[in-house]
Amino acid sequence: MELTEALTQLGFDEFRPGQREAVEMLLETGRLLLVAPTGGGKSLTYQLPALLLPGTTLVISPLIALMQDQVEALQRKGVAATYLAATLGYEEMVRRQRELAQGNFKLAYVAPERLFNPGFQQLVQRLECPLVAVDEAHCISEWGHDFRPEYLQIGTFCQRLRPPRILACTATATPVVRDEIVARLGLGDDTPQFVRGFARPNLTLRAAEVSGKSERSRHVDSLLAEALKRPGLKQGTAIIYGPTRRSTEEESARLAQRGWRTTFYHAGLSGDLRATAQRSFISGEVDVVVATNAFGMGIDRSDVRGVVHLAPPGSIEAYYQEVGRAGRDGEEAFGLLLTGPGDLPLRRRLLEQDGAANPDILEHKWNLFLELMRWIEGGSCRHDAILRYFGADGAQGGCGKCDVCLNLDATGDDEDRVETLVRQALCGVARLHGRYGLGAAVKLLRGDSDPRLERAGLHRVPTYGVLRDEPAPWLTRVMRRLVTAGWVSFTGDDRPRVLLTGSGHDVIHGRAPARVLLPPKQRKRPSPEPRRLKGRAEPRLVSLHDEQDPLFESLRGARLAMARNAGVPPYVVASDRTLRDLAATRPTSRDEMYQIYGMGPSRVKRFGERFLSVIREEV
Repeated sequence: MELTEALTQLGFDEFRPGQREAVEMLLETGRLLLVAPTGGGKSLTYQLPALLLPGTTLVISPLIALMQDQVEALQRKGVAATYLAATLGYEEMVRRQRELAQGNFKLAYVAPERLFNPGFQQLVQRLECPLVAVDEAHCISEWGHDFRPEYLQIGTFCQRLRPPRILACTATATPVVRDEIVARLGLGDDTPQFVRGFARPNLTLRAAEVSGKSERSRHVDSLLAEALKRPGLKQGTAIIYGPTRRSTEEESARLAQRGWRTTFYHAGLSGDLRATAQRSFISGEVDVVVATNAFGMGIDRSDVRGVVHLAPPGSIEAYYQEVGRAGRDGEEAFGLLLTGPGDLPLRRRLLEQDGAANPDILEHKWNLFLELMRWIEGGSCRHDAILRYFGADGAQGGCGKCDVCLNLDATGDDEDRVETLVRQALCGVARLHGRYGLGAAVKLLRGDSDPRLERAGLHRVPTYGVLRDEPAPWLTRVMRRLVTAGWVSFTGDDRPRVLLTGSGHDVIHGRAPARVLLPPKQRKRPSPEPRRLKGRAEPRLVSLHDEQDPLFESLRGARLAMARNAGVPPYVVASDRTLRDLAATRPTSRDEMYQIYGMGPSRVKRFGERFLSVIREEV
């Protein structure tokens, strides 16, 4: 079968950008890591080779609903495909495995839990398998946002099976996660990593801070009116993500009172109720589904006109995967992300309670959340910031339609004023270090009366009242930006207290610049169509990422090699943020490396000299 013939059988007239190159690269090299966004056509990259190659391609996927949907779609196109899942009855499972052993399928989808089932292992040893495709490959990474322990066995399975080709697919993976995928699957260091299709110019992205339920509701109602016009018009649908099961039910009820056809979806519902909600969404019986992040994986509906987050998810990866479910038909769509004052301490407490045994992973997940909060705070085009984050091409120097592009003030803050204010605020945190929360820090800086401060004698320190002329709500927003900048952190108990980080100490003492965009003094009401301002000025805020730097890529290569030699995941050697800091500051000695984020004594001792040698070669 020819390439174009296989493409036609799968129901396509032509390739999307990058698809042909990915298929040809896989067939040529036998190894490929493909990173493409939700709805970007990743499945074609393994379905098409499966038709071209003899034997049965195995697709490893964590989602039964997605496996079932893809198999049914392939069968409608005349492609012999099946899936094996625990939901099948005994007789049906035996029948499918018998046909699989006879070579009657071109594709077989399996969950990772089945790989080490003794019966399945005996079956695959007799199977002609030209390709193993690992879908949602980021789940193999403890450093990623959606780690699943059962994925750790896939590398061992592939080493035993030794298929001639392996493809790893994911919608969201930063460079450190991509390196860990390659390492854990046992692929070579030279495995091509193909990142494509992240630019979504049809998506209008916005973020807003809200102070309470009524303000949040106004934002949601405004977005729905803009995206869907009015209830029952049937011009698409919307997804609203809530942080808790209760919030999904309450928001669904509120919207129903306003005339919208709604349903809600979360993991606490029975299987039948979840299936009913999903069918209502797919069939168009509802205008809006309000759900936790349990909803959406594998949902194939292209006319989602809007995605709203009532609270921030855990990372940019999670956010872009979820908001990417809007506008998959290429038509105009909207994403709105809302945040409130309690998001930072709540997320920290949840991470602490999650019981992660590895403190490095816990801190990394906290930093993933801070990266999202930095993105929310704004400072550069939302689309360009996301593209830089994933190390993808396509940054335009501003999309011209996100809220940041449209609403940035034409004049920036005075640099000396920013530096002075930030250092004063950090000094206030240093006075409270580990004793009181964010609210107490604001009171200390404003000189507001508080019995706790007076009992501790803090009303007599020089920092008391140093920012008395600044409004308390505005200072609270400033403090939150200092948290997202990594200069302030929290304890993880039920009453989070502020801590000054090592980076915060460096800023106070002038060893690091106070680079942050201060929030505006006047908060704006939500507006469906933000007013375009003339003479936009780029704010003074460090860009989130710039991983196109050749030195960054060289450091990545060194990190992966050291991880392999030490028998550890890449994140144990260094995080992406550490590599970015190394590339930006280019230290020349071990003493200078101690100033780099994440480079403590043990890391400098184990890996510092190798990183320094890479930097010397590039300079």
